[in-house]
Amino acid sequence: MSTELRVLVVDDDFRVANLHAGIVSALPGFAVGATVHTLAQARSAIAAGRYDLALVDVYLPDGSGVELVREIACDAMMLTAATESDTVRAALSAGALAYLVKPFDHAALAARLAGYARYRKLLSVPVVTPRDIDTAFEALRPAGSVGAGSSGPAPVSSSPTKDLVLRAVRDAPAALSAAEVSAATGISRATAQRYLATLVGAGALRMRLRYGSTGRPEQEYLAVETD
Repeated sequence: MSTELRVLVVDDDFRVANLHAGIVSALPGFAVGATVHTLAQARSAIAAGRYDLALVDVYLPDGSGVELVREIACDAMMLTAATESDTVRAALSAGALAYLVKPFDHAALAARLAGYARYRKLLSVPVVTPRDIDTAFEALRPAGSVGAGSSGPAPVSSSPTKDLVLRAVRDAPAALSAAEVSAATGISRATAQRYLATLVGAGALRMRLRYGSTGRPEQEYLAVETD
């Protein structure tokens, strides 16, 4: 049985939805179960499968994402441009575990997802201590998350392979995919993907999608500029 956390991405903009799905897919331990663009599609996806987490926009063509969060049994985070205080309160009251305002850096979402994975792990045992509960809630607001207003990336602990991956991306004249990092460093694609996801989560790299003429967009990575 898969131990990956299954994620439902709900956003009316297909490019934004694909971007969020790409960030989810880049992180070890996560899998995108479905990417949908309306409330109706989200409800159908939830009825047809199991999800651990939904990433939900507020503004959807057929209603508010807040209502979806209120309905569903799985966890949810809001990823939205909505900044009305009433909407924020309604989303938190509905059960949203996080509220990220667009536009945000890719690393901000990666850090929240990594924190969510820790939250789930801490609360996976039958009985928890008060300290476990505090730590689980702290994990949902990672100190290293990088948003639009942050001052820069969080420090990244060093390891030879991580340094190799980071240097390959920094030295490249253009953004690199995981396969290209693998070719440049001699490590496996899976290992490259794992370290790239870690570096995105720490804010040392950022991820975007590379759109080709056919097929699904490919994830590519660039170094975060520092002053």
